[in-house]
Amino acid sequence: MGQPDNPDADIAGLSEAQLEAPAVPGTPGVDEISHSRNMKRIAHLDKPEPFAAPEGTQSDMAFTDNHVIVGNYLGFSIYNVRNPRHPKLVSQVLCPGAQNDVTVHGDLLFLSTDSSRNNNTCTNVAQPATIKESWEGIKIFDISDKRNPRYVAAVETDCGSHTHTLVPGKDGKDVFLYVSSYSPSPTFPDCQPPHDKISIVQVPLRHPEQAKLHSAPVVFPDGGDAGEPGKRSATTGCHDITVYPKLDLAAGACMGDGVLWDISDRLKPRELSRQADDVNFAFWHSATFNNEGTKVIFTDELGGGGAATCNEQIGPNRGANGIYDIVGKGDQRKLVFRSYYKIPRYQTETENCVAHNGSLIPVKGKDIMVQSWYQGGVSVWDFTDSSKPREIGFFEYGPMPDKRGGGTWSSYYYNGYIYSSEIGRGLDVIDFRDPRAFPAKFVRFDELNVQTQQHYRGW
Repeated sequence: MGQPDNPDADIAGLSEAQLEAPAVPGTPGVDEISHSRNMKRIAHLDKPEPFAAPEGTQSDMAFTDNHVIVGNYLGFSIYNVRNPRHPKLVSQVLCPGAQNDVTVHGDLLFLSTDSSRNNNTCTNVAQPATIKESWEGIKIFDISDKRNPRYVAAVETDCGSHTHTLVPGKDGKDVFLYVSSYSPSPTFPDCQPPHDKISIVQVPLRHPEQAKLHSAPVVFPDGGDAGEPGKRSATTGCHDITVYPKLDLAAGACMGDGVLWDISDRLKPRELSRQADDVNFAFWHSATFNNEGTKVIFTDELGGGGAATCNEQIGPNRGANGIYDIVGKGDQRKLVFRSYYKIPRYQTETENCVAHNGSLIPVKGKDIMVQSWYQGGVSVWDFTDSSKPREIGFFEYGPMPDKRGGGTWSSYYYNGYIYSSEIGRGLDVIDFRDPRAFPAKFVRFDELNVQTQQHYRGW
């Protein structure tokens, strides 16, 4: 789409309310775009074949050396985004195994397989988890040549790897992967209940082919939240974990519980605080620290991501974010609830919409986050005041054709721009042009795994 010679000319002198208002009032129609004046899509690439197939659900992202790696249920793609207005597909790897969550460290790429397969290679087919020989877990690739990723190794983990979190070792010799998985069954030989644990994969950086399952610590010795059928999930593992290595902290979103851990010993997460929400949270899905490590945002994936929950009937406190302050010091640190945040725009009854993956926008002294809401679109919101969060920008498509599900899976801020992994449409690049976030344009990360939070100094 065409851009003005001066991209900031159309927002100069506007008030905050004007910046946050829709550029074109009204609800977008099928495949139409609505956005606030301070957010503009500057590039889009459709999903490449064969990932454009209906089963090619676009998923999570990781960033390295001005490249974005986009997971897909059928594999992953690598894009060059040195020029964000003109992203280019560099390579793609066909490697089925939902949901293909991705992280990156140096020349290594890690890929989650959470779909029972007949072997651990990329030339696999689905095979029931009731068969002992079926495989799920972590795959490792060498991406030193991004045009030709090379398969290196695989590590099997109990119940597979729905998501994983990269944790740098303190001696610089290893990285560890905290593997999150859930939904055990007595009929699954490699996924037995109660599964109150995570798996920790150790990867020697000089010899990644020697990667192995180091341990599987039980993190819920009491079994965790028992849940309530039809209302909230019982804890049988974790969905996602975010670590803040500089602060030796981790936040676990674990189905029925939100947890704060001390990870001074990377191999032995130690619980500091745990929260359940019997009223409004159905499924603790993901977590984000603020830059100072004094707050945690937990998301609730009400309806599993496939339901239309952004409406008046569901209301503002369900399928939302929970904002928690971390109070106290040392082993006395506790999670204290402050408020909920949910996008303020109602969606139609055909649009799956709920809180999903996001990241901080690095502005010193402020807590600003960009976040995906499936067909609710991309929301930028400010939670500097934990008790009074508010949206300050948005971008969304109208409903998918033929009432299909879809929307944005992950929206992350990387080196000045927002990248959105659109489940059905592909990759979007969005420019958030707002004076309140202008300093973020100057913060640079060579590598970004959103669940491995880095401290930024800001401007």
